[in-house]
Amino acid sequence: MRPLDVAVIIVYFVAVIVAGLVFAGRQRDASDYFLGHRGLPWWALMLSIVATETSAVTVISIPGLAARGNLTFLQIAFGYLVGRIGVAALLLPGYFEGTQDTAYQRLERRFGGAARRTASGVFLVTRALADCVRIFATAIPLAIITHWNIAAGILAIGVVTLVYTWVGGLRAVVWVDVIQLGVYLLGGVATVVVATRLAGGVGAFPRAWEQGKLVMFDFRPSFTVLYTFWGGIAGGALLAAASHGTDHVIVQRLLAARGLKDAQRALIGSGAFIIAQFALFLLVGTCLWLAGADHAGMRSDAIYPTFVISQLPTGLAGLVVAGILAAAMSSHASAVNSLASASTHDFYAPLSGRRDPTHLLGVGRWLTLFWTAVLVVGAMAFRDQNTPVVQLALSVASVTYGSLLGTYMLGGAWPRARQRDVILAIVAAAAVMSPIVFGAVIPRFPWHWLRGLAWPWYVPLGTAVTVAVGMASSLVGQADRRTEGLGGC
Repeated sequence: MRPLDVAVIIVYFVAVIVAGLVFAGRQRDASDYFLGHRGLPWWALMLSIVATETSAVTVISIPGLAARGNLTFLQIAFGYLVGRIGVAALLLPGYFEGTQDTAYQRLERRFGGAARRTASGVFLVTRALADCVRIFATAIPLAIITHWNIAAGILAIGVVTLVYTWVGGLRAVVWVDVIQLGVYLLGGVATVVVATRLAGGVGAFPRAWEQGKLVMFDFRPSFTVLYTFWGGIAGGALLAAASHGTDHVIVQRLLAARGLKDAQRALIGSGAFIIAQFALFLLVGTCLWLAGADHAGMRSDAIYPTFVISQLPTGLAGLVVAGILAAAMSSHASAVNSLASASTHDFYAPLSGRRDPTHLLGVGRWLTLFWTAVLVVGAMAFRDQNTPVVQLALSVASVTYGSLLGTYMLGGAWPRARQRDVILAIVAAAAVMSPIVFGAVIPRFPWHWLRGLAWPWYVPLGTAVTVAVGMASSLVGQADRRTEGLGGC
């Protein structure tokens, strides 16, 4: 890589770390470390949500989808907006009843402590698996730039992220997310301009239209076609409802808002923003195809990083690469922080009986170290995958997203549901979904059924299994006397 680009990356990393430490301030207790003392503005949380859920997976993988296919992935984003509106109206009010530290504390009020820990355990497994994929995705452009192997890149990312997360806490992560988002969006726009110029200007787009590269909607009623309008709306909505209504990595940000209205603004606003962002990076992929950047034998996830290094002007290429890497690491830092938060508040504090906020701050930092090690080791298991990382990450997350969402539906709409019913339903849904998902993304996986089912339908299926099993189980024996819903469900 050119010396100026390397210098830009180094300066950028130093600036981001300094900015993170400045914004972090002094971490006085666990509330500061995990929730930013519940005082972050809604617009910063909105942008942080967008940066967290997309990160390197969006920046490098979605352009590859469009370069190899068309724009139909955008249908998922419309479903995302529908799901967030539902979460803002039905689930968020319950999170602001009293003081809650994690997304699963409300389940304890409805069902009991075992249900809370079961749901939190499901989150820990799901988030850890999905973020192993995200670290792997981040290591791809790093390997292209430095010529390291993927494993070395994964280790480097884990070490740098650990230092950043250990010190800064959620407040630093959120503000750095805001900076990173602007940088990699600028990189996307710059890529569109350069690639369009190399393709011969806007007059090249009729060729993309003729080849079907600009197709955005597919209204076929199919469970096997990856991206259809119906799968995008139904699957995208339920995926967003699960990820933004029950996944602590997003709920943690919403709990850090100054109140319910701010949390709702942040959540719905992020849904509108994500449509525009997905459209931008899909357009990047189309422009890369027009410019001839998709070469035979190249991973789809390598198309964009390779173009950045080889075609963007010196200095700008370094800034774009730094944005990709830093945005990915800030997203990963947030995941590590939320994993440590759930481990501390849902397991350590209730099981040990030690709830002093200052003590929990120390525990949370050690759990940050533990989860960083888990994610680094897990990421190396994905290094030989050829599936586009955005598809791989969303598929893996879908193993248990349906069971989490189904648990909240049972709590809010089915008064007969008891603690044992939801635990049984979660286990049953995971048992059904694991062979479907892992059989599709792991070569030579020994058990697999429903072959060919498109991944946007994973969450709807898991949700249906959870609700059906929970309702059936609740009909056996006497209903629990606790019939209070989950706050607005």
